[in-house]
Amino acid sequence: MLASMSSEPEQQIGVGSPDAFQRLWTPHRMAYIQGENKPSGPGAGDGCPFCSIPAKSDEDGLVLARGEYVYAVLNLYPYTGGHLMVVPFRHVADYTDLTDEETAELAEHTKRAMRALRAASGAQGFNIGMNQGAVAGAGIAAHLHQHIVPRWGGDTNFMPVVGHTRVLPQLLADTRRMLAEAWPAG
Repeated sequence: MLASMSSEPEQQIGVGSPDAFQRLWTPHRMAYIQGENKPSGPGAGDGCPFCSIPAKSDEDGLVLARGEYVYAVLNLYPYTGGHLMVVPFRHVADYTDLTDEETAELAEHTKRAMRALRAASGAQGFNIGMNQGAVAGAGIAAHLHQHIVPRWGGDTNFMPVVGHTRVLPQLLADTRRMLAEAWPAG
């Protein structure tokens, strides 16, 4: 327990009582922590969110663009504003199981995503990649998805480093609309 730095008697601080800390609440992350929307098994019919998203409207599914073999969608639990993924329509877990057509379209959509993020938000860099398998960190290992995470100078400030909190300045629906409008034609 920390010692009081004041000579004043220690007082109890209740929930919602003002103190010296500013708090950023991110209750939407609790759904991710508790495993909401995680598939119950490895099959396409086992509640895979990446299989159900294409049946939704672009707005409801946070879809930015659709191709013949893949689609681009905002990450529901983003690391940064504009964090999106390119996902094959087909329920496939391993990159080596993609067809040549799926691989080519995944690459093309990744390039378009980068262009859209640069145009819409001035992204200065990107982290791009996919986690293959649960042991490699894939949250939904049964359905391949490639992350495109935009980066800006200074975006690793004290909030994520010290506070383990990310500040997202825009609602996902607004981010989806902005990026969809900036998405390059095919």
